[in-house]
Amino acid sequence: MNLTSSLSASSRPLAPFGWDEEWEAVFSSYGAQGLLPGRVVRVDRGQCDVVTDDGTVRADTAFVTPHDPLRVVCTGDWVAVDPAGGTPRYVRACLPRRTAFVRSTSSKRSEGQILAANVDHAVIAVSLAVELDLARIERFLALAWESGAQPLVVLTKADLVPDPVTLGHLAQDVETSAPGVPVLTVSAQEGSGLDVLTAVAAGVTSVLIGQSGAGKSTLANALLGEDVMDVRATRDVDGKGRHTTTTRNLLALPGGGVLIDTPGLRGVGLWDAGSGVGQVFSEIEEFAEGCRFYDCAHESEPGCAVLEAVETGALAERRLESYRKLLRENRRIVAKTDARLRAEIRKDWKRKGAMGRAAMEAKRGGGRQF
Repeated sequence: MNLTSSLSASSRPLAPFGWDEEWEAVFSSYGAQGLLPGRVVRVDRGQCDVVTDDGTVRADTAFVTPHDPLRVVCTGDWVAVDPAGGTPRYVRACLPRRTAFVRSTSSKRSEGQILAANVDHAVIAVSLAVELDLARIERFLALAWESGAQPLVVLTKADLVPDPVTLGHLAQDVETSAPGVPVLTVSAQEGSGLDVLTAVAAGVTSVLIGQSGAGKSTLANALLGEDVMDVRATRDVDGKGRHTTTTRNLLALPGGGVLIDTPGLRGVGLWDAGSGVGQVFSEIEEFAEGCRFYDCAHESEPGCAVLEAVETGALAERRLESYRKLLRENRRIVAKTDARLRAEIRKDWKRKGAMGRAAMEAKRGGGRQF
């Protein structure tokens, strides 16, 4: 009897990395072929480091490198790898992902880029060393909700905001922009808030995301209990740190669970995140249920409950503008790969153009009676 068949899911060395009975069941057919289960902890140019029951091995991904960039091997994936003896060892298959954190790339080919797989919590690090950018936080949240993970916003460097009243107002602003999402203020320098974050991360897979200088690597070191991630001095000008996180690494936490640390993200483009946007702006969609027209665009339509909410102060105009912007962006991204949606957008443009021309004609006609 080999190791694969003799170990239960809970007793495997892989259990601290998230292996469970469901993964065991999915993997069973590969185990029958003599392959080993493992979790990808790092990917680098066609190869990856995979933690298995026998330890961490280096494996080639040539057999599972598809044309679809969203299906390439990614940090956090569960895979089937060759047993010991072969040189090189290959990843033979990727198990179906439970969740996937995806953003659009900056390329003109409109490709998506997968940042992390099989994540339970998406920890969005936001630095209090600079002015809060609520629109950017909403963008991160849309991607997080769309991934299937539970978002958590962590306001880092809280020690730089000594006034507790000001700190409370900043946290409240973020809470208003993140309905249904826990918001935690943390100071790795002073250790405040880390006990709560440690409890949240215990026993699950968390991914740390955010801009460069948000304090992700410092948070990772605090959770890991050692300086695993190299962190350099922070610039006084813009509060951005200089650290060497250039790849996505999966690291085991001392209290159980794993953490995926990611490089700072300059661009946070949406990728087919319509439901994620709706989750971030759930109050707008609730107001929209009271609109007179089911396809109301919340721009100038009569009987628009969303515009009425803005007028009464029940909804911040900034939130509506951010909602519109993210919906437009997401619609453009989806349209580049969806011919039917492209046709709908062209039809909508023509309709609005016709309405604009009719309005101009009516204006030129002055007070003529018909």
